[in-house]
Amino acid sequence: MEATMRWTLVTAIAPVAWGTNYFVTHAYLPTGHPLYGAAIRALPAGVLLLALCRQAPRGTWWWKSLVLGTLNVGSFFTLIYLAAQLLPTSIASTIMASSPAVLMLLAWAVNAERPYSLPLVGVGIGFAGVCLMLLTGNVTLNALGVLASVTAMVTSSFGYVLAKRWSSEVDVLASTSWQLIAGGLVVLPLAVVREGAPPDLDAGAILGFVYVTVVATGVAFAAWFAGLRHLPAATVGLVGLLNPVTGVLLGTVVAEEPLTLQQICGLVLVLFGIVLGQPIAATAATHIRSLATRAPWRNS
Repeated sequence: MEATMRWTLVTAIAPVAWGTNYFVTHAYLPTGHPLYGAAIRALPAGVLLLALCRQAPRGTWWWKSLVLGTLNVGSFFTLIYLAAQLLPTSIASTIMASSPAVLMLLAWAVNAERPYSLPLVGVGIGFAGVCLMLLTGNVTLNALGVLASVTAMVTSSFGYVLAKRWSSEVDVLASTSWQLIAGGLVVLPLAVVREGAPPDLDAGAILGFVYVTVVATGVAFAAWFAGLRHLPAATVGLVGLLNPVTGVLLGTVVAEEPLTLQQICGLVLVLFGIVLGQPIAATAATHIRSLATRAPWRNS
């Protein structure tokens, strides 16, 4: 159980880092360049991790890296960059908050990881909490932004399930670096053809890309895939709900606006949903049921 808690904390690094990514992308990175944004984010992070692990793909991992890189990096980064530019952070985060349910269903279909009752309940509670936190006023929806966000959520969930299925074959840093490099290389020629010259970057954009590349990509994805290797997909998906929690808290700090009672209630629900879906909660529930069946009054 101690190991489970440790890997849960490691996994949590990813959604916390991703929760800051919407703000950084929206505030500092250039608009109108989602393909270059994805390539600039992915390639340096992949090269950095490759320098650390010093392992090249071998055997089937040449095509597996391409598949995972396209799903988890190339298409996901492009779509999420686009969604961050077209949607309010609240809407983009709310859509992505449905990813734990999608991840559970896909893990059941592909990896035969049958979802249990507590994680499913945790998903429902957590999603309700996200809605309370984020849907606090009237917003204008952009149809393309919604489509981009939904597609990013579905494709990445499928990619995560495949990554978990193949995770035991190679070192996690190596597979993460190969995915990032493959995804960046898939997107880069499309960026040249579609977007022309790279965007001009001022000092703020450069610092933004450095943060997004190192923290929100290199460190975050290594932590996320390590979690997928050691934890059930349901657990990892629920931990991902820390993403919108981070976004709300960051927005509160940056905007210097106090949390409303509705947001506080939503935050509590999200954290309760995450805890409810952890393996330790299932173990505790089983222990309580076992004690109840042996209780003296049941034999009286």
